[in-house]
Amino acid sequence: MSILGFVGKRALLKWRSIATVTAVICEVLWAALHRRCWPRTVRELLVKQILFTAVDASGLVVLVAILSGISIVTQANVWLSRFGQSAMLGSVLVAVIIREIGPLLVNFIIIGRSGTAVATELASMKVRREINVLDAQGVDPLIYLVMPRVIGITISVICLAVIFSVVSLASGYFVSLAMDVTKGDYSQFTGNVLGAISKRDVANFLAKTLVPGLVSGVICCVTGLEVHGSVTEVPQAATRGVVKSISAVLVVSAVVSILTYI
Repeated sequence: MSILGFVGKRALLKWRSIATVTAVICEVLWAALHRRCWPRTVRELLVKQILFTAVDASGLVVLVAILSGISIVTQANVWLSRFGQSAMLGSVLVAVIIREIGPLLVNFIIIGRSGTAVATELASMKVRREINVLDAQGVDPLIYLVMPRVIGITISVICLAVIFSVVSLASGYFVSLAMDVTKGDYSQFTGNVLGAISKRDVANFLAKTLVPGLVSGVICCVTGLEVHGSVTEVPQAATRGVVKSISAVLVVSAVVSILTYI
């Protein structure tokens, strides 16, 4: 019975956590659709979040994209050349980069850089009782603190995922030229890549960037606001936010792949 009780307790805690995250996502989206929830201060926070999350991380994303394109083309060429299917390189790049690797790596980078920062910042504000001060002044913490950060992270994930995909495909093309996989016709390579992209790939790409961006942003915000008052809880909140966000991204990615391609 103790084992059943432990399992039941953990299941209830997980369910409550999922319900909380879902409710906050709905509240954020509902507030984002109303103009009155976007005063100048909130818009400034949104711009700062996008600058920190997207612009400052663009160099790292480009570097990872270049290295990923090189690695994928190198490995794909080994297998495709064995079966004489080098013409399928564009389809392989689309399947690996656009469908899976691009959205996943970008989400991981954003969680590692911005997710920890958001959770730490909000947890520190909670410890210093700044949240109580905002609430006493009639400022809704959801609108002022959570909404611009979540929307900024989501926009950043989508933009960086597009940049990652383009740079990876470009680096893959140049590596394939160096390895004599393609014959230098960039238009043919582009045509093969675009021809391999279907409507399901576009829907899959948008779902794997939009939904994980919302979920990870909300998880980091909620985790940061869950601290009670001890300074030692701040790094613990950041760690929990990262772990939960990565787990959620992997689950969402798997579910989206199943719903899209099966």
